[in-house]
Amino acid sequence: MTQGTIYIGTSGWSYPKGEGTWNGYFYPVGEKVDELTYYSRFFNTVEINSTFYRPPEPRMAQSWARRVPDGFLFTVKLWQKFTHPKMFEKATGDIAAISHDDISLFRQGLEPLVRAGKLGALLAQFPPSFTNDGHSKQILQALITHFGEYHLAVELRHKSWSDDPATAKLLQEGKAAWVQIDEPKFSFSLAKDIPQTSDLSYFRFHGRNKEMWWKGDAETRYCYLYSGDEIKELAEKAKATSEKSKLSFVFFNNHWRAYAPRNAVDMMKALQLPFPEVPTFQKPVRAEE
Repeated sequence: MTQGTIYIGTSGWSYPKGEGTWNGYFYPVGEKVDELTYYSRFFNTVEINSTFYRPPEPRMAQSWARRVPDGFLFTVKLWQKFTHPKMFEKATGDIAAISHDDISLFRQGLEPLVRAGKLGALLAQFPPSFTNDGHSKQILQALITHFGEYHLAVELRHKSWSDDPATAKLLQEGKAAWVQIDEPKFSFSLAKDIPQTSDLSYFRFHGRNKEMWWKGDAETRYCYLYSGDEIKELAEKAKATSEKSKLSFVFFNNHWRAYAPRNAVDMMKALQLPFPEVPTFQKPVRAEE
Protein backbone atom coordinates (compact mmCIF):
# COMPACT_ATOMS: atom_id res chain seq x y z
CA MET A 1 0.00 0.00 0.00
CA THR A 2 1.51 3.28 -1.11
CA GLN A 3 0.84 6.73 0.23
CA GLY A 4 -2.41 8.11 -1.09
CA THR A 5 -3.96 4.72 -1.93
CA ILE A 6 -7.75 5.11 -2.01
CA TYR A 7 -10.16 2.21 -1.64
CA ILE A 8 -13.76 2.91 -2.65
CA GLY A 9 -16.77 0.73 -1.98
CA THR A 10 -20.07 0.42 -0.15
CA SER A 11 -21.29 -0.22 3.38
CA GLY A 12 -22.39 -3.82 3.02
CA TRP A 13 -23.03 -5.82 -0.13
CA SER A 14 -26.09 -7.94 0.68
CA TYR A 15 -29.50 -6.26 0.49
CA PRO A 16 -31.78 -9.07 -0.67
CA LYS A 17 -35.18 -7.97 0.67
CA GLY A 18 -37.48 -5.01 1.04
CA GLU A 19 -38.15 -1.98 -1.13
CA GLY A 20 -34.49 -1.01 -1.11
CA THR A 21 -33.22 -4.36 -2.41
CA TRP A 22 -30.20 -4.47 -4.73
CA ASN A 23 -31.63 -7.41 -6.66
CA GLY A 24 -32.56 -6.25 -10.10
CA TYR A 25 -30.64 -3.00 -9.63
CA PHE A 26 -27.06 -4.15 -9.03
CA TYR A 27 -27.30 -7.93 -8.90
CA PRO A 28 -28.75 -9.56 -12.03
CA VAL A 29 -32.21 -11.12 -11.88
CA GLY A 30 -32.72 -14.69 -12.96
CA GLU A 31 -29.07 -15.59 -12.47
CA LYS A 32 -27.65 -17.19 -9.36
CA VAL A 33 -24.54 -15.32 -8.28
CA ASP A 34 -22.28 -15.27 -5.26
CA GLU A 35 -22.96 -11.68 -4.28
CA LEU A 36 -19.60 -10.98 -2.63
CA THR A 37 -17.65 -12.46 -5.54
CA TYR A 38 -19.80 -10.52 -8.01
CA TYR A 39 -19.35 -7.30 -6.03
CA SER A 40 -15.56 -7.76 -5.89
CA ARG A 41 -15.40 -7.68 -9.69
CA PHE A 42 -16.10 -3.95 -9.54
CA PHE A 43 -14.83 -2.67 -6.20
CA ASN A 44 -11.67 -3.29 -4.16
CA THR A 45 -13.17 -2.90 -0.68
CA VAL A 46 -16.35 -3.37 1.30
CA GLU A 47 -17.46 -2.54 4.81
CA ILE A 48 -18.81 -5.57 6.69
CA ASN A 49 -21.87 -4.51 8.67
CA SER A 50 -23.17 -7.93 9.79
CA THR A 51 -20.50 -7.85 12.52
CA PHE A 52 -22.41 -5.01 14.16
CA TYR A 53 -25.11 -7.52 15.14
CA ARG A 54 -22.90 -10.46 16.10
CA PRO A 55 -19.16 -11.14 16.28
CA PRO A 56 -17.69 -12.62 13.09
CA GLU A 57 -17.25 -16.38 13.02
CA PRO A 58 -13.75 -17.47 11.91
CA ARG A 59 -15.17 -19.89 9.36
CA MET A 60 -17.26 -17.12 7.79
CA ALA A 61 -14.31 -14.73 7.77
CA GLN A 62 -12.27 -17.41 5.98
CA SER A 63 -15.02 -17.66 3.39
CA TRP A 64 -15.06 -13.89 2.85
CA ALA A 65 -11.30 -13.82 2.31
CA ARG A 66 -11.40 -16.77 -0.10
CA ARG A 67 -14.12 -15.31 -2.33
CA VAL A 68 -12.40 -12.03 -3.23
CA PRO A 69 -9.29 -11.34 -5.34
CA ASP A 70 -5.84 -10.38 -4.13
CA GLY A 71 -5.62 -6.72 -3.15
CA PHE A 72 -9.22 -6.59 -1.91
CA LEU A 73 -9.60 -5.19 1.61
CA PHE A 74 -12.42 -5.55 4.12
CA THR A 75 -13.23 -3.13 6.88
CA VAL A 76 -15.19 -4.55 9.79
CA LYS A 77 -17.80 -2.77 11.91
CA LEU A 78 -17.50 -3.36 15.63
CA TRP A 79 -20.18 -5.28 17.50
CA GLN A 80 -23.02 -3.13 18.85
CA LYS A 81 -22.30 -4.42 22.35
CA PHE A 82 -19.17 -2.24 22.30
CA THR A 83 -20.73 0.91 20.80
CA HIS A 84 -24.54 0.75 21.16
CA PRO A 85 -25.22 -0.92 24.55
CA LYS A 86 -28.89 0.10 24.71
CA MET A 87 -29.52 -1.30 21.24
CA PHE A 88 -27.73 -4.51 22.22
CA GLU A 89 -29.82 -4.88 25.39
CA LYS A 90 -33.07 -4.24 23.52
CA ALA A 91 -32.18 -6.79 20.83
CA THR A 92 -30.91 -9.54 23.14
CA GLY A 93 -32.37 -8.93 26.58
CA ASP A 94 -28.86 -9.26 27.99
CA ILE A 95 -26.90 -6.63 29.90
CA ALA A 96 -24.21 -4.99 27.76
CA ALA A 97 -21.37 -5.57 30.21
CA ILE A 98 -18.14 -5.91 28.23
CA SER A 99 -15.84 -8.75 29.25
CA HIS A 100 -12.41 -9.88 28.10
CA ASP A 101 -14.17 -12.88 26.57
CA ASP A 102 -16.20 -10.52 24.35
CA ILE A 103 -13.01 -8.84 23.15
CA SER A 104 -11.27 -12.16 22.55
CA LEU A 105 -14.30 -13.52 20.68
CA PHE A 106 -14.35 -10.58 18.30
CA ARG A 107 -10.59 -10.67 17.76
CA GLN A 108 -10.72 -14.40 16.96
CA GLY A 109 -13.28 -13.68 14.27
CA LEU A 110 -10.95 -11.14 12.66
CA GLU A 111 -7.92 -13.43 12.52
CA PRO A 112 -8.67 -15.14 9.18
CA LEU A 113 -8.85 -11.72 7.50
CA VAL A 114 -5.64 -10.65 9.22
CA ARG A 115 -3.79 -13.80 8.13
CA ALA A 116 -5.01 -13.36 4.56
CA GLY A 117 -3.80 -9.75 4.52
CA LYS A 118 -7.33 -8.57 3.78
CA LEU A 119 -8.29 -6.60 6.89
CA GLY A 120 -8.04 -2.92 6.08
CA ALA A 121 -9.55 -1.30 9.18
CA LEU A 122 -11.95 -1.70 12.08
CA LEU A 123 -14.87 0.73 12.36
CA ALA A 124 -16.24 1.87 15.71
CA GLN A 125 -19.48 3.70 14.91
CA PHE A 126 -21.19 5.50 17.78
CA PRO A 127 -24.74 6.90 17.80
CA PRO A 128 -25.56 10.63 18.15
CA SER A 129 -26.51 9.93 21.77
CA PHE A 130 -22.86 9.11 22.52
CA THR A 131 -21.86 12.52 23.83
CA ASN A 132 -18.54 13.77 25.10
CA ASP A 133 -18.28 13.12 28.84
CA GLY A 134 -15.92 11.31 31.18
CA HIS A 135 -17.60 7.91 30.83
CA SER A 136 -17.68 8.12 27.02
CA LYS A 137 -13.99 9.03 26.93
CA GLN A 138 -13.23 5.95 29.01
CA ILE A 139 -15.14 3.78 26.53
CA LEU A 140 -13.29 5.34 23.62
CA GLN A 141 -9.93 4.88 25.30
CA ALA A 142 -10.74 1.24 26.07
CA LEU A 143 -11.59 0.53 22.44
CA ILE A 144 -8.36 2.16 21.31
CA THR A 145 -6.42 0.07 23.83
CA HIS A 146 -8.00 -3.25 22.81
CA PHE A 147 -8.46 -2.74 19.06
CA GLY A 148 -5.97 -0.04 18.06
CA GLU A 149 -3.65 -2.51 16.35
CA TYR A 150 -6.23 -3.03 13.56
CA HIS A 151 -6.23 0.50 12.06
CA LEU A 152 -9.15 1.69 14.15
CA ALA A 153 -11.53 4.28 12.66
CA VAL A 154 -13.94 6.05 15.04
CA GLU A 155 -17.25 7.55 13.89
CA LEU A 156 -18.54 10.18 16.30
CA ARG A 157 -21.79 12.01 15.55
CA HIS A 158 -22.36 14.57 18.29
CA LYS A 159 -20.90 18.08 18.12
CA SER A 160 -19.65 17.87 21.71
CA TRP A 161 -16.75 15.87 20.29
CA SER A 162 -15.78 18.31 17.55
CA ASP A 163 -16.27 21.24 19.95
CA ASP A 164 -13.55 19.80 22.19
CA PRO A 165 -9.91 19.99 20.97
CA ALA A 166 -9.06 17.15 23.37
CA THR A 167 -10.93 14.69 21.10
CA ALA A 168 -8.36 15.01 18.33
CA LYS A 169 -5.54 14.62 20.83
CA LEU A 170 -7.07 11.43 22.25
CA LEU A 171 -7.44 9.91 18.78
CA GLN A 172 -3.98 11.05 17.68
CA GLU A 173 -2.34 9.48 20.71
CA GLY A 174 -4.16 6.23 19.95
CA LYS A 175 -3.36 6.48 16.21
CA ALA A 176 -7.07 6.17 15.49
CA ALA A 177 -8.71 7.79 12.48
CA TRP A 178 -11.58 10.22 13.01
CA VAL A 179 -14.22 9.14 10.48
CA GLN A 180 -15.41 11.93 8.22
CA ILE A 181 -19.11 11.60 7.56
CA ASP A 182 -21.67 13.13 5.24
CA GLU A 183 -25.27 13.04 6.40
CA PRO A 184 -28.15 15.47 7.02
CA LYS A 185 -27.18 18.36 9.30
CA PHE A 186 -28.91 18.93 12.64
CA SER A 187 -28.31 21.12 15.69
CA PHE A 188 -26.21 18.39 17.32
CA SER A 189 -24.13 17.56 14.22
CA LEU A 190 -20.35 17.52 14.12
CA ALA A 191 -18.45 20.47 12.75
CA LYS A 192 -18.13 20.42 8.96
CA ASP A 193 -14.36 20.06 9.05
CA ILE A 194 -12.68 17.76 11.54
CA PRO A 195 -8.94 17.22 11.95
CA GLN A 196 -7.05 14.28 10.54
CA THR A 197 -5.79 12.20 13.45
CA SER A 198 -3.83 9.34 11.84
CA ASP A 199 -2.26 8.20 8.59
CA LEU A 200 -5.55 6.39 7.85
CA SER A 201 -8.46 8.37 6.44
CA TYR A 202 -11.97 6.97 6.48
CA PHE A 203 -15.08 8.47 4.87
CA ARG A 204 -18.69 7.35 5.23
CA PHE A 205 -21.33 8.96 3.03
CA HIS A 206 -24.82 8.29 4.38
CA GLY A 207 -26.83 10.50 2.01
CA ARG A 208 -28.67 13.73 2.76
CA ASN A 209 -32.28 12.60 3.05
CA LYS A 210 -33.13 14.92 5.94
CA GLU A 211 -36.88 14.52 5.51
CA MET A 212 -36.78 10.76 6.12
CA TRP A 213 -33.81 10.61 8.51
CA TRP A 214 -35.90 10.23 11.68
CA LYS A 215 -39.28 9.09 10.37
CA GLY A 216 -37.97 6.67 7.75
CA ASP A 217 -36.93 3.08 8.29
CA ALA A 218 -33.56 1.41 7.74
CA GLU A 219 -34.18 1.52 3.99
CA THR A 220 -36.02 4.78 3.20
CA ARG A 221 -33.64 6.80 5.42
CA TYR A 222 -30.91 6.03 2.92
CA CYS A 223 -32.93 6.81 -0.21
CA TYR A 224 -30.61 9.51 -1.55
CA LEU A 225 -28.58 9.61 -4.75
CA TYR A 226 -25.71 12.09 -4.69
CA SER A 227 -25.69 14.45 -7.67
CA GLY A 228 -22.71 15.03 -9.92
CA ASP A 229 -21.89 18.31 -8.20
CA GLU A 230 -22.13 16.67 -4.77
CA ILE A 231 -19.83 13.84 -5.87
CA LYS A 232 -17.33 16.41 -7.13
CA GLU A 233 -17.44 18.19 -3.76
CA LEU A 234 -16.92 14.95 -1.83
CA ALA A 235 -14.20 13.76 -4.21
CA GLU A 236 -12.19 16.94 -3.72
CA LYS A 237 -12.31 16.44 0.04
CA ALA A 238 -11.35 12.77 -0.21
CA LYS A 239 -8.48 13.55 -2.57
CA ALA A 240 -7.05 16.29 -0.35
CA THR A 241 -7.20 14.04 2.71
CA SER A 242 -5.80 10.98 0.95
CA GLU A 243 -2.71 12.93 -0.10
CA LYS A 244 -1.86 13.21 3.60
CA SER A 245 -2.66 9.55 4.34
CA LYS A 246 -1.03 6.20 3.76
CA LEU A 247 -4.39 4.52 3.30
CA SER A 248 -7.88 5.89 2.60
CA PHE A 249 -11.31 4.29 2.57
CA VAL A 250 -14.43 5.83 1.05
CA PHE A 251 -17.74 4.07 1.66
CA PHE A 252 -21.23 4.94 0.46
CA ASN A 253 -24.02 3.93 2.82
CA ASN A 254 -26.93 5.33 0.76
CA HIS A 255 -27.91 1.78 0.01
CA TRP A 256 -31.48 2.22 -1.28
CA ARG A 257 -31.87 0.27 -4.56
CA ALA A 258 -28.11 0.16 -5.13
CA TYR A 259 -27.63 3.93 -5.02
CA ALA A 260 -24.42 3.24 -3.07
CA PRO A 261 -22.61 1.31 -5.82
CA ARG A 262 -23.82 3.86 -8.39
CA ASN A 263 -22.26 6.67 -6.40
CA ALA A 264 -19.14 4.61 -5.68
CA VAL A 265 -18.65 4.32 -9.45
CA ASP A 266 -19.25 8.08 -9.76
CA MET A 267 -16.57 8.68 -7.12
CA MET A 268 -14.06 6.45 -8.88
CA LYS A 269 -14.65 8.37 -12.10
CA ALA A 270 -14.33 11.73 -10.32
CA LEU A 271 -10.99 10.66 -8.82
CA GLN A 272 -9.89 9.13 -12.14
CA LEU A 273 -9.21 5.77 -10.55
CA PRO A 274 -8.83 2.63 -12.66
CA PHE A 275 -11.77 0.26 -12.95
CA PRO A 276 -11.24 -3.51 -12.87
CA GLU A 277 -14.68 -3.70 -14.50
CA VAL A 278 -17.61 -1.29 -14.74
CA PRO A 279 -20.95 -2.67 -13.49
CA THR A 280 -24.08 -2.56 -15.59
CA PHE A 281 -26.94 -1.36 -13.45
CA GLN A 282 -30.07 -3.27 -14.29
CA LYS A 283 -32.71 -0.57 -13.85
CA PRO A 284 -32.60 3.18 -14.41
CA VAL A 285 -32.92 5.63 -11.55
CA ARG A 286 -36.43 7.07 -11.54
CA ALA A 287 -37.00 10.69 -10.62
CA GLU A 288 -39.67 9.81 -8.06
CA GLU A 289 -37.20 7.69 -6.08
